[in-house]
Amino acid sequence: MLPQEFIEKIKIVPVVKIDNVTDTIPLMEAMCKGGIPIAEITFRTACAADAIKIAAEAMGDKMLIGAGTVINADQAKLAIANGAKFIVSPGFGKDISDVCNANNIAYVPGCVTPTEIMQAIACGHKIIKFFPASNYGGVSTIKALSAPFGDCVFIPTGGVNVNNINDFLAVKSIIACGGSWMVKDSLVKEGKFDQITALCKEAIEAIGGNV
Repeated sequence: MLPQEFIEKIKIVPVVKIDNVTDTIPLMEAMCKGGIPIAEITFRTACAADAIKIAAEAMGDKMLIGAGTVINADQAKLAIANGAKFIVSPGFGKDISDVCNANNIAYVPGCVTPTEIMQAIACGHKIIKFFPASNYGGVSTIKALSAPFGDCVFIPTGGVNVNNINDFLAVKSIIACGGSWMVKDSLVKEGKFDQITALCKEAIEAIGGNV
C-alpha cells in the first residue's frame, strides 16, 4: 500500500517528538496498539534520524514511518537513508522536493497560500500539509483553496484535536489530520505509554474507526 493510501485509510498522522531513542520502540508499539500505525518522527531533536532507523527496522510492515519538520535537503537525505517512507516539511522546499523525487519518496510540503501550492504542484506534489491550520483559517480556508486546486488533497496540522478533527475530515479534500495530542511529549518522557495507547484509541473512536 502506498503512503497516501495508507494515510487515507488511518486518517490520523501523529507528529512525534522523540528525545531519547530508548523510547522509540515502546512508543511505536503503544501507537499501534491504539490503532494508529503511522508516525511522523520530527527532526526537532538530535536523535531523530536514529529514532527513524530504529522504528523503521523494528516495526517493518506493521507501521508507516516518516520524517517531519524536515527543513533542508541534508535532513531529507538522512531521513530516507534511515528508512523514512515519507517526508513532511513545515513549508515548501525545492531542495527537499528534488531529493524526494530522486528517491521516489512521497513529499508532503507545508503550504498555506495559492502561490505555495502552485510551487508544490509544479514539482509534482499534490498532498499538501496545511500548517499551522488554526492560524491560517482552518476548515474555511482549506475549502476555499480546494476549489482552484481540485487535484490536491490536504493534511491540516496545528490546532487539530480530538474535539474538532471531524470538522476537518468532513471536508472532501482532507484525507487525514496531523497532530501531537495523542503522543504528548510529557507522556513520552514519563514513559506513560499506556496513556498514549488510550489517547490513540480515543482519537480513532472519535472518527468512527475500529481498534
